Amino acid sequence: MSKIAFLFPGQGSQAAGMGKALADAYPAARAVFEQADTALGFPISTLCFEGPDEQLKLTENTQPALLTVSVAAHAVLRELGYQPDFVAGHSLGEYSALVAAGALRFEDAVRIVRNRGRYMQEAVPAGVGAMAAWLMPPMDKLDEILAEAAQDGVVAAANFNSPTQLVIAGHAAAVARANELAKAAGAKRTVPLPVSAPFHCSLMEPAQQLLKGDLDAAAFRDLAFPLVNNVDAAIITDAAAARDGLYRQVPSPVRWTESVRRLAAEGVTRFVEVGQGAVLCGLIKQIEPGAQCAKFGDPADLEKVRELLD
Repeated sequence: MSKIAFLFPGQGSQAAGMGKALADAYPAARAVFEQADTALGFPISTLCFEGPDEQLKLTENTQPALLTVSVAAHAVLRELGYQPDFVAGHSLGEYSALVAAGALRFEDAVRIVRNRGRYMQEAVPAGVGAMAAWLMPPMDKLDEILAEAAQDGVVAAANFNSPTQLVIAGHAAAVARANELAKAAGAKRTVPLPVSAPFHCSLMEPAQQLLKGDLDAAAFRDLAFPLVNNVDAAIITDAAAARDGLYRQVPSPVRWTESVRRLAAEGVTRFVEVGQGAVLCGLIKQIEPGAQCAKFGDPADLEKVRELLD
């Protein structure tokens, strides 16, 4: 039988109303939202269920909110008897994956990512940094473009999302220069992203150093099932590697294409995106067109998940 991987989304998937139908339908999901509210000391559940979007878009809120929805969705799948052979998460989603694998207590994870969001937001003043997505990027000229665009600033590849989608991050002016050079080199489109900080580049090193204290203070355990991490696209199973991967991913690119191909090489052909949205299922189609992917973030999704996994 082909293997199964549960995938957990990252920032950008958030939307007001997320998780409400899960919490209404499943006590296991509702319990996760109650745990999050208690751990954080404010009702993150209300922010998930009702918004407003302006508050939900703040990075220090977005990160714990998305984690909570993913963990709630996974709690339902676990209660229904579904377990993966592997897990992986896109950036922030790696925390959700580690909670699902039993490596990190949810209450610890939700507090850590709340701080992670704040550290990232504070690392670079508003307006100084930027991110952009390139569609059909000229990968053969990537290093040359980034080197020319940087000048006296920073611009780097932040997310290798699929063979047809790359995200860059850095100083706003350097990102703008890189966008123009990419279009001249044949990129189909360059799209500025509505983000509050330039994630996954060296400008995040101050956030990385602050996060180290939170990660060192948390109790990590060995994983119940293996994870393919962002920073190396490597299979990990032990507590030390889990903590180290979360530390190193902050200023490093998300190697998502390699991660999915690694899972495919291990025999995974069925993927479930656990949490809000279907961004990762879209990327799976681009990376491994022969694979199957279903999303689970709403009770209405369950039928397709059952078709895929049963």
